Amino acid sequence: MVGPEQLHSAALLGRIDVRGVSFWYPDGTRALSAVDLVLAARRINVVFGPARAGKSSLLRLLNRLQDLVPGARHTGDVLLNGVGIFGPEVDVSDLRRRVSMVFAVPTPLPGSIRANLTYGLRMAGHRDTAFLEDRVEWSLQQAALWDEVKDRLDSSAYALSGGQRQRLCLARSLALGPEVILLDNPTSGLDPLSTALVENALQVLKDQVTIVMVPHSTQQAARLADRAAFFLDGELVEAGAGAEIFLGPTDKRTEDYVTGRFG
Repeated sequence: MVGPEQLHSAALLGRIDVRGVSFWYPDGTRALSAVDLVLAARRINVVFGPARAGKSSLLRLLNRLQDLVPGARHTGDVLLNGVGIFGPEVDVSDLRRRVSMVFAVPTPLPGSIRANLTYGLRMAGHRDTAFLEDRVEWSLQQAALWDEVKDRLDSSAYALSGGQRQRLCLARSLALGPEVILLDNPTSGLDPLSTALVENALQVLKDQVTIVMVPHSTQQAARLADRAAFFLDGELVEAGAGAEIFLGPTDKRTEDYVTGRFG
């Protein structure tokens, strides 16, 4: 089976360093304020906090999706494996293959399950049929979806349930062998069973890829976080090991949030 390490010549480290990052939307609203944060490689890094805390803005900076917002601006830098991502020499398309995003609303591509998984690979120049078939099976296995769809790969992706669609989108990201996967509320619209399947898949995947996740609840954050970062009004309040943040936070604002006093 072809794993993601064979898609890149360099080791897939997946560490992200956020250094002094501030971000403003075109109307002047500041979404992030001087954020310094290390996102650990091969761990589940949970970024949590109330609405408008800056969580999604941070995720979109990590693979430069905020470039698509005319008039937005930022200061500071983001380093992937020690290399800045905002330099003029950076190939943004390649960056977005290495740092992939899965959104809250699962949106399959038109066509079959198989076509969803091979489209990006074909766009990247892969044509060998055996390689493509290996990637389809491998990525579906990693997303805990293979056993459910292996006999209907040529069926429409639109026929999948909501939970299956979300895992398909996860598999689609995995197919290209990313170093980092960004997940923005990936289970917000799913039932408890589908949520558990996605969470279980993430626990397996973290040994191979860095995961940065905005969870849909504090409870989910506490369940999954190897590392956790609490944001409030665009400010990073506190970051550390998940157990420390949820069981013994040092900042009262964090304590008040995780114990349900606000938010």
